[in-house]
Amino acid sequence: MSTSFASALNAARDAAGAQHYPQGALYVVATPIGNLSDITLRALHVLQIADTIACEDTRHTQQMLRAYGLDKSGGQLLAVHQHNEAERATQVIDLLRQGKRVAYVSDAGTPGVSDPGARLCAAVQAAGLRSIPLPGASSVTTAISVAGIVSPDAQGFLFAGFLPTKASERASVIDTLALEPRAVVLLEAPHRIEEVARALAVLGERPVTLAREISKQFEQITTHPASALHAWLKSDSQHSRGEFVVVIHPAAPQADADDPKERQILQWLLAELPMKTAVRLTAQITGGARNRIYDMALALKDAPHESGAGDEA
Repeated sequence: MSTSFASALNAARDAAGAQHYPQGALYVVATPIGNLSDITLRALHVLQIADTIACEDTRHTQQMLRAYGLDKSGGQLLAVHQHNEAERATQVIDLLRQGKRVAYVSDAGTPGVSDPGARLCAAVQAAGLRSIPLPGASSVTTAISVAGIVSPDAQGFLFAGFLPTKASERASVIDTLALEPRAVVLLEAPHRIEEVARALAVLGERPVTLAREISKQFEQITTHPASALHAWLKSDSQHSRGEFVVVIHPAAPQADADDPKERQILQWLLAELPMKTAVRLTAQITGGARNRIYDMALALKDAPHESGAGDEA
């Protein structure tokens, strides 16, 4: 039994032990994505008091528990993975109905996002029982936080998970994602990252951030134009190692600041609608950047004979 986290276990009991942890509930516990120190105090406490720990891989989870100094018998671990999740959900529900506390962990990060857990939670909820989330590490938000995405016209991001394995299907999905105005977050394995990089080259100069081995010793986070990703990966054999989060940055605003079609649509809408509404609809119709269209609307408003624009309501 490891003593490295002995003080953390004591801190977990002190900080989280006085809180209420209902019996007969499923605790969905986020675990570290690399660095074991990224566990939360509440997660440590729940893993201590759980009657059963359902997990994606029992051997992996047992190793993690022992690193924290948590002693759970093999009989307290229940394998729940993508191949048996629906079947094992029935077993978990039986335990919950007996008043047991069941914790669910995936191999790393937050369950139910790209790892198993969603079907289990759906079954528990359908049975009228409670699922309690314990927030923690997530490779998606970790990568986004340092990608340096600045896009006033495209707030938020789209999580697309893993791309299809077949080249034709992957290319089709990338063509669709190329039209997405928000940042797009993908996950990828080391043995496929070069194929994905080649496929993403169609995005040209659009910036893409690669984050590999997040929170581990050889973590590396770098941003390149999509067209240069494959060359960067091939420049060093180490660059293709580890699990990847791929962040496709939003497309740059269109350079055609005075597109005649866009200008005409805006003029028509300004003649009938408040300026903010006209700007929003023009951006939706043309795909143009809302800030730039708003500036164009202000200029047209100052030239009423040209635009026929009414005042904003």
